[in-house]
Amino acid sequence: MQRPNAIIFDLDGVLTDTSEYHFEAWKHLADDLNIPFTRAENDQYLRGVSRRESLMYIIRGRQYTEDQIQEMMDRKNRYYNEMIKKMTPNDLVPGGRELLQEIQQAGIKIAIASGSKNARTVLDLLGINNYLNGIADGYDVSNGKPAPDIFVFAAGLLNTPTSQCLVVEDAEAGVEAAKKGGMQALGIGPQDRFQGADKVLPDLSNKHLHDLLE
Repeated sequence: MQRPNAIIFDLDGVLTDTSEYHFEAWKHLADDLNIPFTRAENDQYLRGVSRRESLMYIIRGRQYTEDQIQEMMDRKNRYYNEMIKKMTPNDLVPGGRELLQEIQQAGIKIAIASGSKNARTVLDLLGINNYLNGIADGYDVSNGKPAPDIFVFAAGLLNTPTSQCLVVEDAEAGVEAAKKGGMQALGIGPQDRFQGADKVLPDLSNKHLHDLLE
């Protein structure tokens, strides 16, 4: 891995496991609608994609008005927001604060690029804003991953060329987005989840900067 001038982290499933709360909220909505929905489907099809795309997968061809679709997205978001209220700094991945400190001390810029519109709330609860040079979330771009827009936007916040950025992602859609944007990509999760990652680690628990870059 080339040493980057900036590292851009996805949030859900990378620095904290809010991905579980997303699954539980979508499952709650699917149960409301009497639509079967499994954890395996969530992991395969919803990881890293937008709220609307996730809902479109769950309802799969069933007919709803735009008002109903909007209400369902809002309802899922209410379920999710109720769940994350109990988050604390202890929900940061083990060793995550030390990793961010190490990156910061190495003079490498740090940004968050999350498709979630709740990312800033989660970051406040985790208490890591003081390590961040930029935050890009679901309000900042129109096109979600695998479009590269959110990572390109984050690189702009850091005034860093995309070729000098490393993206850390837990979804293949996010890795694809990073590569389309001309960035290096580190996948977090099982090796078989990723096709285009430059490197894969099972998780970020107790990792150091050299673990990311070797």
